[in-house]
Amino acid sequence: MTIKNDRTDLKKKPRKPKVQIGWEEWCALPELGLPAIKVKVDTGAKTSALHAYDIKPFTKDDGEYVRFKIHPLQGDNKRYVECEAKLVDRRSVTSSNGEREKRYVIETPMVFGDKSFKAQVTLTSRHKMIFRMLLGRQAMVKAKFAVDPAKSFMLGKVANVKALYEDILL
Repeated sequence: MTIKNDRTDLKKKPRKPKVQIGWEEWCALPELGLPAIKVKVDTGAKTSALHAYDIKPFTKDDGEYVRFKIHPLQGDNKRYVECEAKLVDRRSVTSSNGEREKRYVIETPMVFGDKSFKAQVTLTSRHKMIFRMLLGRQAMVKAKFAVDPAKSFMLGKVANVKALYEDILL
């Protein structure tokens, strides 16, 4: 028995090719005042996560906000940047070690090479982790990224990240 495909008259739109990224990339978070942060691409994580500590929620006229500090440079747990962002949500997240944690969620523009998009990011302490940020699946789908796990920095390298933070770090 043969099955006939009656969908031959439907025209398929050609898909734009996805932007190839490696397992680690450089990202800028301009609204947070972070010119470059090394990101681990994590297809196992649903939402992106950013290292944050001393997280303090507060209210402004137009809504709920959160103020926090971040150590943006790998291996430097002394110098920090203070950030502020509008609070989008507070939700339970299961971490990679299986523990559930209530996290603040912000939405912020991300810049990878010449690709810019807004994505949700949870705030959590990653002080014991090598990477200060994880890029999760939701952001990858939004940006139309495809991951090549054998490659790194396919969207470009940052030669001297410390110089970018020279006048920013506290």
